[in-house]
Amino acid sequence: MARFRLVGAFHQGSTRLAAGKAISDGVSPQAGDYIWSGLVSATYNPIMSPLDAGANTIKSGSPYASAGVPCTVSGVQSIDA
Repeated sequence: MARFRLVGAFHQGSTRLAAGKAISDGVSPQAGDYIWSGLVSATYNPIMSPLDAGANTIKSGSPYASAGVPCTVSGVQSIDA
């Protein structure tokens, strides 16, 4: 199980997800989560804020393992999809 909160707008295929949206790998999503079965370390993006241990594992295996996650959203990144 891995869940992330987006701190910026994100495009996954033809779908645009707004900042604040929760995304899940589909193992144990919660109501309202966007399910992305391809969510792995190779597809991790630095605007994803980990919400659980599974998400921290994905982040630590990504090229952005040592990058900090922004704690605020401003400008165009905060515009709703």
